[in-house]
Formats: sequence, C-alpha cells, structure tokens
Amino acid sequence: MHPFLDGNGRTARALEALMLQRLGLRDTLFIAMSNYYYEEKTSYLQALNAVRTKDHDLTDFLAFALRGIERQCRALFDEINLQIKRAIFINTAMDLFGRLSSPRKRVVSERQLRILRLLLDRELALPELMITLEPHYALGNPKKALIRDLKYLLEMGAIEGQSRSPEGLVLWANLEWPKEIDDDKFLAVLKSFPESKVLEFLSR
Repeated sequence: MHPFLDGNGRTARALEALMLQRLGLRDTLFIAMSNYYYEEKTSYLQALNAVRTKDHDLTDFLAFALRGIERQCRALFDEINLQIKRAIFINTAMDLFGRLSSPRKRVVSERQLRILRLLLDRELALPELMITLEPHYALGNPKKALIRDLKYLLEMGAIEGQSRSPEGLVLWANLEWPKEIDDDKFLAVLKSFPESKVLEFLSR
C-alpha cells in the first residue's frame, strides 16, 4: 500500500521504529536500517514482493532484514573502533609531546600536534596542508619548517604518505602508531632537532 505520492518508505520506516520502541527496544540499541534499504533497494522490493506472493509470509523479508541488521551492526562497530583509535592516537601524541621541557621544543611540539589533528580528521595533499598551516608558522621560512616537522612525524611513524596522481604526496595519520611508538623511539627522533636534512621527496 502506498497512500502518499512521496514518502511512503520513510513513513513505513518511521512506523517500524515506533513499533520497535513500543515493544521496549531502547533508543541506545536502535540500529537504523534506512541506508541498508536504500543501498539494497532491489533486494528490498523483492523481499516485499515475496511477502505478497506467499500469502503474507514474512520469512523472506525477515531474512533480508536480519542480513541488514548484521551489516549495520558491523558498520557501527567499525565506526566505534575508528573513534576509539582516533582518541588513543591524539592522547598518545599529547602525552609524548607534553613531556618536552624546553620552550623551543614546546613550540615545535605545538606545531606538530596541529599537523596531527588535521591529518587525523582527513588525509591531505602536501600543497593543501602547506596552505592550511603556513599562517601558523611565524618564521622566516615557514615552508621549510613545515617540511622539517613532517619529516619528524614520518620518521616517528605518526603519519604516513603516498604519492598519488594528480594530488602529489598525500599524507594521513597512522592510527596504529600508538601501538608502535615508545619513549626511546620518540626521544631518538627529537634528538635530531634541528640538524636533520629534509627528506628529498617532501621538498619537491
């Protein structure tokens, strides 16, 4: 039955959610199915048609819906896992960089934390990263300082990069870094301030 010119599916899903809520399903446990129905529209319509042709036997639709619940639960788990990794990543970075005592190293660490936060949100091509961060480098040669900071973060394993066409070098946060870094490795990289040479592929 489609009583409306538009919005029949949304109305049905709203009623479905209301019925589940009245049966005692708490909002915190609610798994939204709209995206699944939309992505699997052909299978969704086939399941509904099977209900009609089999004298309103719901078996086919329930099997289809249960597959959707499994998929949506997995997607939700993946998103929760991603957010936990992101939180651990930034907490690890703040803990390690927060140990730096000299004023100069603290300035450097604040810059690098800014880079990490940006790359934690999304991957960025090097030119875009430079444009975004250059105002934060109150230095004679901000580009050189930014590249040096990126070099330290790459050596530490906190970020990763890959050359792609047409963007060039693309950088992102390595969410597995908190498992890989330790105090010795962190301090060893920092001891190279400021003599280290710039990595060649960064300076292009």
